Amino acid sequence: MIRTLRPKDYNEALHVGHFFRKGVPVLVDLTQLTDETARQMVDFCAGLICGRGGDMERLDRRLFLLQPSPSPRIAPAHIPDLAHITD
Repeated sequence: MIRTLRPKDYNEALHVGHFFRKGVPVLVDLTQLTDETARQMVDFCAGLICGRGGDMERLDRRLFLLQPSPSPRIAPAHIPDLAHITD
């Protein structure tokens, strides 16, 4: 299962961290954030990856997939509505 989150402000980083720490891959859609807040959210996500292990993949300009290290890799082709994105 992948959890899709569309934060409306930086305070919702708490939810990203919650699911990531539980081992759930998180698809973070930053389209509703200002440029500055989106940068802060990406920095937060990068910190999660460095601190907890895992991988962060940019799927589109404001769309990131965070995968905790113990979960199997998920290709963008397996995510509904993202099959058009290629490596």
